[in-house]
Amino acid sequence: MQQRRIGVLEVSVVGLGCNNFGRRIDAAAAERVVHAALDAGITLFDTADAYGAGRSEELLGAALSGRRDEAVIATKFGMELDEHRRGAHPDYVRSACDDSLHRLGVEHIDLYQLHRPDPDVPIEETLGALGELVEAGKVRAIGHSNLEPAQMDTAEAAARSAGLPRFESAQDRWNLLERGFEGAQLAAVQRNRLAVLPYFPLASGLLTGKYRMGEEPDPAWRISSRPPERREAELAPERLNTVERLRQFAEGHGRSLLELAMSWLASRTVVASVIAGATTVEQVEANVTAAGWELTAEQLAEVDRLTAGSG
Repeated sequence: MQQRRIGVLEVSVVGLGCNNFGRRIDAAAAERVVHAALDAGITLFDTADAYGAGRSEELLGAALSGRRDEAVIATKFGMELDEHRRGAHPDYVRSACDDSLHRLGVEHIDLYQLHRPDPDVPIEETLGALGELVEAGKVRAIGHSNLEPAQMDTAEAAARSAGLPRFESAQDRWNLLERGFEGAQLAAVQRNRLAVLPYFPLASGLLTGKYRMGEEPDPAWRISSRPPERREAELAPERLNTVERLRQFAEGHGRSLLELAMSWLASRTVVASVIAGATTVEQVEANVTAAGWELTAEQLAEVDRLTAGSG
């Protein structure tokens, strides 16, 4: 599989999102998924302390036992676990890292990411703590998720002025149905030389091709568990119409909608790895295969036309 860079790290262009571990799949299923991913050439495994209240990290660490050297482990901190464990204060950053190392059962985290900005803590204080972790060998590289453009600029300037490790990656929501990232956020990412890790590349399953206009979603699908108002928004007619146009475009080129969704993101040079979740071995294999379509400039332009107005 194609490899790309996140600072000192080399990662596969398709990564495995582990947010399902401990929530939708158990330890045995997580192990099957992780091993299938490794066997298929996936090296980047993305989790967070907030996923399953730490259970995702535990299951990922257990599944990687004996194969740790094949994996680049990315995890996150900052989401609220309880009233005491949250945010990005330096003291908490240090303790959160130690907790994640323990749950993962590893000596270092390859990519440690701020899950969301903390308005109560200056970013240079958070960077100072992260720098200590890098110096101590507990973390190899750092990244962030869900930052606004001005916050990205502030973080880069703070790292440069204080001589601290800089953020190397930005993990943000980006897919064919949600293209708002391509405005000010993408400009900030490029300005600050960040590698992008798109999450929700399949728009909660809409871009797999299994949702069709006029058909009720299967109760077992993730989108069926959403609150009614959110489910209605995600299955809005205009979104499903766009999905249908994209499906017809892909099939007209002898490809699937899944291939289009994954390969479109992989075609962006700013993207280091497309983070796609999976609950089965078959989904892992499909995601890996799907990223192999080399779209031409004309095809990319047609996709832009078909998704014009996507948020």
